[in-house]
Amino acid sequence: MSLLPLIFSSLCTGLGALPILLIKNVSHKGKDGLLAYTAGIMVAASAYGLIPSAIKLSNLTVLVIGILIGTLVLTLLESFIPHTDIDHANRSPRNSKVIILFLIAMSLHNLPEGLSVGISNTSAVQDIGPLVSFAIGLQNVPEGFLVALFLVTQNVSRLYAILLAVLTGIFELCAGLIGMFFGESFAFIIPYGLAFAAGSMLFVIYKELIPESHGDGNERASTLAFIFGFLTMIILTEWFK
Repeated sequence: MSLLPLIFSSLCTGLGALPILLIKNVSHKGKDGLLAYTAGIMVAASAYGLIPSAIKLSNLTVLVIGILIGTLVLTLLESFIPHTDIDHANRSPRNSKVIILFLIAMSLHNLPEGLSVGISNTSAVQDIGPLVSFAIGLQNVPEGFLVALFLVTQNVSRLYAILLAVLTGIFELCAGLIGMFFGESFAFIIPYGLAFAAGSMLFVIYKELIPESHGDGNERASTLAFIFGFLTMIILTEWFK
């Protein structure tokens, strides 16, 4: 068993975050638009990617259970994270609660992907492991950019945003190692994990990202950005199929 395919797919998250170094001087309206764009990508990833995959691998019951558990876990986490009220007229420079919830949701999203890569690399089917690793790696490139982009809108420094994006990829690497060492015995967890990730992402989108992007009078521009983000993720998903 080679670790190279697993390492490749995980590192692609960090590689995708690197272009954030080229983005500078984003206006307040631009940040709201980028937040909405991020939300659109996450909705598409959940509705067009995670949820159909969970149903395909299991059934509707597993999907509902996973989504509800993901929503419940994020609800509990959100209640324990200190709340930062943002006065949109005099906005605080950084909303740590939103950042933490977003990073948790994206890290959870990477766990079933990592398991998939790890398990596929133990499969008896020839060449299936490198193929899945490459596909997940390509998908991780825009996800890494998404993570870094969101963090920059929250006034996180660009280098620190890249570091945190890499960290979400490390979660995928850890899950991949579990899948590789335990093989098919962990395969049943994947559909629950996909649904769980969808529930957690939908919670963050509706609870934090959309309200944040609509709080300063930029609703129309943010709505259009949301739709463009949604379409971007669908196009990328079809492109890399």
